[in-house]
Amino acid sequence: MNDPKFRLAARSGEGKFYLETYGCQMNQNDSEVVAAVMQESGFEYAASPDEADVVLINTCAIRDNAEQRIWGRLAEFRGLKRRRPGLLVGIIGCMAERLKDRLIEREHIVDIVVGPDGYRSLPELVRQAASGTKAVNVLLSREETYAEISPVRLDRNGVTAFVSIMRGCNNMCAYCVVPYTRGVERSRDPETILAEVRDLFERGYREVTLLGQNVNSYRYGEVNFAQLLARVAEVSPLLRVRFSTSHPKDLSDELIDTIAEWPNICRAIHLPAQSGSSRMLELMNRKYTREWYLDRIAAIRRRLPECSISTDLIAGFCTETDEDHVSTLSLMREVGYEFAYMFKYSERPGTKAQRTMADDVAEEVKTARLTEIINLQNELSLASNRRDVGRHFEVLIEGTSKRSTDEVYGRTSQNKVVVLPKMNYLPGDYVHVLITDCSSATLIGTPLC
Repeated sequence: MNDPKFRLAARSGEGKFYLETYGCQMNQNDSEVVAAVMQESGFEYAASPDEADVVLINTCAIRDNAEQRIWGRLAEFRGLKRRRPGLLVGIIGCMAERLKDRLIEREHIVDIVVGPDGYRSLPELVRQAASGTKAVNVLLSREETYAEISPVRLDRNGVTAFVSIMRGCNNMCAYCVVPYTRGVERSRDPETILAEVRDLFERGYREVTLLGQNVNSYRYGEVNFAQLLARVAEVSPLLRVRFSTSHPKDLSDELIDTIAEWPNICRAIHLPAQSGSSRMLELMNRKYTREWYLDRIAAIRRRLPECSISTDLIAGFCTETDEDHVSTLSLMREVGYEFAYMFKYSERPGTKAQRTMADDVAEEVKTARLTEIINLQNELSLASNRRDVGRHFEVLIEGTSKRSTDEVYGRTSQNKVVVLPKMNYLPGDYVHVLITDCSSATLIGTPLC
């Protein structure tokens, strides 16, 4: 029997919601939009599911592993719902878009299913579910950017923030489900972006990351991404500006020149390669070759010699041979990445690869190749960090170190984590630091002043 207290609170918009987020920075930013929509409608944010009337799980569908984690979490909430029958459970985001029928018809624990473009309707859908009806909105939009919604920052550090500048994707990479779960590409009005950034700076934030599936293709009227980036950097020299993600096919000389012109635009570019083999890149529908990619790396090195470069790599995509894999390893060595996100290929339903190609690389081969990629990247990261020992950097303090309350951590412009003595430093402070030691993941420093 339903607990009337929970149902009544949800129906009236006076209940509490708990929000759990899986996946990328875009999902984290979406959760902040969801929190704003819910609070504006009268719901209160809860710190744990035990305190909530509504549990919302913001999901990722990029890889099978991410979905499996969410299925496991739903199983845990099933027990919570048995103890509190009035509790409402909602699946929102990319997984909701992709698996709406299964979630509604087979997962009886799920009361609400909302895709990435339906967040404005969440309060009403919660009220509908509280009345005993399954609530669904998975319609994709060609216009929705949530431009005027001021996200509720859930990270709690008050220093760094994500700012979404666009939604959706038009690239149609063969392995990727994003165009099917997030819809077509559309850019946000630059004036609303600038207003959000100015507000963040006035509230004490000292770093923003501009987000999009492919920020390089941002265009609103006559404003392209390089121009938007300069306008954001102009807000204040004390505001660091980052962006993610850049697609190699659209990385222009104008953008590189803009980064070089503004000292507060961070010297760090995430440039997903996915593979070092031109044959694989063509199968992946990446729309560039190995040679094009290396030309863009050379352009970055010429204009931004202090810039760090990170990437994404996939091991074991359809038909990948030993030769293709060796090409990826050689690309890694040639570029010398500071960091990489590395994954085994997992077939995603509905993508071009799933429809037209065989997932024919054995699982043990994928695992072995991924292990080689990880081991090589660890070597490259350690070598890069060792080159920084003896140098000094400006570090933006983000918080207390996890390993010791006597230490704080922050990041360099190159997006490297630095741990240093706490002294009197507070989150948001800029500190000049001499690097004295390192691991493959972290720089160790001492303040110069």
